[in-house]
Amino acid sequence: MAVSTASFGFLAAAALIFAIFLPVAQPHSLAPAPAPTSDGTSIDQGIAYVLMMVALALTYLIHNADLSNTF
Repeated sequence: MAVSTASFGFLAAAALIFAIFLPVAQPHSLAPAPAPTSDGTSIDQGIAYVLMMVALALTYLIHNADLSNTF
């Protein structure tokens, strides 16, 4: 029981020291984030084209299978 209390005390003290001194080690003036190279519309458009091609292929396959069953 004494070992677990001592290890808990050590971990609590280490966490307290890191919480106090770690923010001090970071730079105070952060550089601004770079501007995005794309606003995401080109990615959205690419996804839309892929989904349209999948829908076209499925429509073709479904209609083709429907025609082959009627004869």
